[in-house]
Amino acid sequence: MPQQIKVFVQRTGGNDDIPLPQYMTELAAGMDIFAAVANDEIIKPGERKKIPTGIKIALPAGYEAQIRPRSGLALNQGITLLNSPGTIDADYRGEIALIVINHGHDPFVIKRGMRLAQMVVQKICRIQWRESADLPKTPRGSGGFGHTKK
Repeated sequence: MPQQIKVFVQRTGGNDDIPLPQYMTELAAGMDIFAAVANDEIIKPGERKKIPTGIKIALPAGYEAQIRPRSGLALNQGITLLNSPGTIDADYRGEIALIVINHGHDPFVIKRGMRLAQMVVQKICRIQWRESADLPKTPRGSGGFGHTKK
């Protein structure tokens, strides 16, 4: 069983009907998050909109929340998120919003309470840079894009 942490969540005003983020299956890594639009929002092909979720969270220090697209919406309607994955830092206390873009061919209607994205909470670490004249060698070295030629 994965480690469980307690995270405070607060609904923004008028959004008591919007479900809290939730895991849709027992072993899901991400929780679905829901649209808290007041009225239907239509996103035309090529258009992007900021969509509210109706929640604020207080992550503990040492954690982040990543906001990711839902694969079914991407495959079936061409709907995805810009700035993906988006990062919610432990010190952010504002409402979580989604930058939704329509890469599909048809207008897409976002309805109140629609499952629109997913949130994965991860531990993070902080690094300290150690500047060096030489880096440790590896078999790959500086091989980048397409270096395996496969």
